Amino acid sequence: MEHYYTKETKSKSNIKKVTIKIKNIVLELLTDNGVFSKKGLDFGTRCLLENLSDIKGDVLDIGCGYGPIGIYVAKRYNAKVTMSDINQRAISLAKKNIYLNKVDCEVIQSDMYENIIGSYDHIITNPPIRIGKEKLYYLLKEAKQYLKPNGNLWLVVNKNQGAKSLVKELEKDYLVQIIDKNKGFYIILARNC
Repeated sequence: MEHYYTKETKSKSNIKKVTIKIKNIVLELLTDNGVFSKKGLDFGTRCLLENLSDIKGDVLDIGCGYGPIGIYVAKRYNAKVTMSDINQRAISLAKKNIYLNKVDCEVIQSDMYENIIGSYDHIITNPPIRIGKEKLYYLLKEAKQYLKPNGNLWLVVNKNQGAKSLVKELEKDYLVQIIDKNKGFYIILARNC
């Protein structure tokens, strides 16, 4: 079975445009088969974006998909955003969506951190839970290596997909705060200290 976190998407392309609005920021985004949440912004990502605060400096949107997180952050906070994903179709859509929404972001194709260079003030993600617990924990623990001192890892995880155990795991490496809980979705802020 093909997943949105595979490098090459074999499903037939069917590009559609969706419009989303978050805190007076309106984005028009192209989506397609073979990418996460192709029908529009999913509830978990919406909750994450609505709860972000004090985003300044360099930002990494890891697992960016077609770009809603990175593009929103660039537009709302005027931050310097790097977006990355393994999925080639997602990368292509993210580049088109950057242009469509008139923001300046860098897009990198990368399997997790393999092509990521530098350090960031914030790493923001709706992580691909279905990659499995071992890879998920690696993705989140390894973020520490790419965060500046006192940098923040922002993420959203559903209670039914192991949010409580994930928080305990993050507490081994970060100062963790649950920012919000909404319909089973945990918005988590993990500070690198």
